[in-house]
Amino acid sequence: MTNIIQGMRSLCPISDATIRALGERVGECCFPKRSRLISAGGCAGVAYFIERGMTRSFWLVDGEEITTSFSTEGGIVFSMDELYYGLPSEEYVETIEEVEAYRIRLDDLRELFATNIELANWGRIIHQNEYRRLHRSHKERLTLPARERYEAFARQFPEVCRRAQLGYVASYLGITLPTLSRIRAGKKEAGRRILSQNKCRDA
Repeated sequence: MTNIIQGMRSLCPISDATIRALGERVGECCFPKRSRLISAGGCAGVAYFIERGMTRSFWLVDGEEITTSFSTEGGIVFSMDELYYGLPSEEYVETIEEVEAYRIRLDDLRELFATNIELANWGRIIHQNEYRRLHRSHKERLTLPARERYEAFARQFPEVCRRAQLGYVASYLGITLPTLSRIRAGKKEAGRRILSQNKCRDA
């Protein structure tokens, strides 16, 4: 659970005793790429701490997959509808790389949130960070052109840009794949021109 513990402690103080309490309630699991962890309309009953790999969450709208978020090492994925409201999930979560994870029952997670102040505080922080991400994403979709939207995303989530398929990133940003491909090609060409200019100056 190295990456999970590091991810949690990067957000707030987490004692060894709390890690042990969490460790007593989780079970290790592995999934190949394109495994469905959570399905819309269903109740998984569990959350997944990501030790290694990447997942994405998405809605299915008129047969089209609309990516809503990504999770990498140290993150946690679950159905918010199920955890907090006891309702079936409204979105899907699937692996987009091979994933090593630790699974915890939602009942156990609720109990830990209710009885362990460190985990309750960690839960509050991940949700306030998620709210900020959603708020920023909504604002950028409404106010920024496609190129600036991608540049802002790349600064905030460089690992996702490096590892996820372009189609998933384009879906998250609300732009077409051809548009994103042109933006990335333009950035690469601009970088080559700058490098060439620097070499000429140094010659």
